[in-house]
Amino acid sequence: MARFTRIEVALKMKETGIVPVFYHKDVEVCKEVLKACYEGGVRVFEFTNRGDYAHEVFAALNKYAEKETPEMILGVGSIVDAGTTSLYIQLGANFIVSPVLNPEMAKVCNRRKISWSPGCGSVTEISYAEELGSEVVKIFPGSQVGGPSFVKGVKGPFPWCSIMPTGGVEPTEENLSKWFESGVHCVGMGSQLITKEILQNKDYAALQASVSQAVALAKRLSK
Repeated sequence: MARFTRIEVALKMKETGIVPVFYHKDVEVCKEVLKACYEGGVRVFEFTNRGDYAHEVFAALNKYAEKETPEMILGVGSIVDAGTTSLYIQLGANFIVSPVLNPEMAKVCNRRKISWSPGCGSVTEISYAEELGSEVVKIFPGSQVGGPSFVKGVKGPFPWCSIMPTGGVEPTEENLSKWFESGVHCVGMGSQLITKEILQNKDYAALQASVSQAVALAKRLSK
């Protein structure tokens, strides 16, 4: 059962600005990454449903998070169907993120009052997602659907929209400033933040420092 409400998820996304997106088949690596991000100031983390037995990795990681990173809101991304949504909710996912807009997933999440962020690539999809109860809508892939200019365009007629881009987001002031100036709610970031070099070298101290810098930058730019 989720430890955080969907309202808490949306507010914390806005407060911290950065949502790391990560998957690794080794749960010990996931724990180290989660801890480094937590110490760096992240409070919302998206575990990616990728690879065989990913749900088992998540189950162990979520139990770890409850004890070692109690304020971390851990959710799951890359979910595309209602069945997998139910599976992860049963394992305690606090939010569900998808690269697609699937109404059946909305029904499952709404029944349990779980935050749901579907992937959208048009104004029509965004509006439909909100009709289905999505508080924070994901645009994906962020840069390919139009980047910051797309977000700015949407926010013109739909100023109430809370948008989270994933894809094309980098932990640099030049990149983040464009996204936050366009009016995003928060941004999702994967390999640009948790790099291959960091993982290969197991340099989790460097990850913590990088995350801390990115979170501070996001908070400043979102004001």
